[in-house]
Amino acid sequence: VLHTTDRIGEPKAQSARQAIEAINPDVTVIAIEDRLTRENVFDVIEPYDVIVDGSDNFATRYLLNDAAVLRKKPVVHGSIFRFDGQATVLNPSEASPCYRCLFQSPPPPDLAPNCAEAGVLGVLPGMIGMIQATEAIKLVLGIGETLVGRLLMYDARSMEFRTLRVKRSPTCSMCGEHGPDSLDGITYDDVSCAIPAAQSASVAE
Repeated sequence: VLHTTDRIGEPKAQSARQAIEAINPDVTVIAIEDRLTRENVFDVIEPYDVIVDGSDNFATRYLLNDAAVLRKKPVVHGSIFRFDGQATVLNPSEASPCYRCLFQSPPPPDLAPNCAEAGVLGVLPGMIGMIQATEAIKLVLGIGETLVGRLLMYDARSMEFRTLRVKRSPTCSMCGEHGPDSLDGITYDDVSCAIPAAQSASVAE
């Protein structure tokens, strides 16, 4: 929903900036083309009240989750795989589960097919993205009931939504009772977007 064929080859951040500014020129867009790393993640998220995570790899997803837990910033998570999508809100200030409570660790690289191999239904990013945008607006305005503590799962083939109740794990390696106070010693392997092998397609990445 953001990119057009005449912008093929441009950085996605700049293409997205053009699309957003065309819709609403009053919006200020700061396009950051750097890859999110342990060294820059805190500087990147510090100015913002809400983080919307639409990343397509596990390394970024877990890094962003961990940094948000340490800074107590809410994350509106969304992910897609083939015909399936999921969304939730991870809010440390509400003692909600973090991403590691739901998925303790990423799959090994040899069990994670990349997006080019697995494919994804073209309209699915827009569908899940609109859900994320709705959750972000609710967080900013302080209205309604967000997806904190709930994992919304969408199956495009059957056009069905399912909601799972999820709880914070007291033994979580990040937000649990003995979680770390920094990112030191945590490894973030660059694993392509994929469904964890031990989980069903309904909770696909």
